[in-house]
Amino acid sequence: MTKQQEDAPQSGTPETFEVVEAEQRTGARYKGVYLLPNLFTTGALFAGFYAIVAAMNGLFENAAVGIIVAGILDGMDGGVARLTNTQSKFGAEYDSLSDCVAFGVAPGLVAYSWGLSELGKFGWMAAFIYVACAALRLARFNVQAESTDKRFFIGLPSPTGAGLVATLVWLGASRGMDGNDISWIVALVVAGAGLLMVSSVRYHSFKEFHIGRVPFKVLLGVIVAFAIVFLDPPLVLLSVAVIYVVVGLLLNLWQLRKRSDS
Repeated sequence: MTKQQEDAPQSGTPETFEVVEAEQRTGARYKGVYLLPNLFTTGALFAGFYAIVAAMNGLFENAAVGIIVAGILDGMDGGVARLTNTQSKFGAEYDSLSDCVAFGVAPGLVAYSWGLSELGKFGWMAAFIYVACAALRLARFNVQAESTDKRFFIGLPSPTGAGLVATLVWLGASRGMDGNDISWIVALVVAGAGLLMVSSVRYHSFKEFHIGRVPFKVLLGVIVAFAIVFLDPPLVLLSVAVIYVVVGLLLNLWQLRKRSDS
């Protein structure tokens, strides 16, 4: 008799889906999952799925915004879990699966639908490279999460890679541009973002900054930043993503040169 059969009710009532997580410190077992952080994760998963559906219907601006929304929600679920002390292994695994859809499959399909389809095999190969690298990036992150410096990501973070692809599509679609007119540029950006995700380039995580009391000028800076973003969201966000990618590469090259000189 299996463990599930032993735990099944004997009165003939139907079984219900339960998630059992073991508390390693005390040996206690808890049924169920934490609702609040997993709601944000589900929202990110929904936004990624919506992006795929929107791209299939030719709504590329909506698709790109869906990926950006997924990135915002993904950034919130971990913070909510830490603030409410509701971290769990189930939540971490669910978050990774959600990220694979929202920041792996969705950006690859959106980019392919907008600007890679006319490249034939080269187009879907570029999209697949991105999707495969996003999955590898998430798997590597899960394995190295406990042993790496929390201040830095090893490789381009998948939400940033997805944001780079999504804002490129958003900018082009908002300007009435046909992505197939710049298909080789799209392929370069998509494949390049994928390869950067599995690279050894270190990118700042900004995890040492916590929400709490801040000087008034910091709040003023946030307000100004929001105002700048809303002037032209796709252009500003694409510029921020490009700057983040380039700065990470330059710092990595500078560190390599410094090591070689020492």
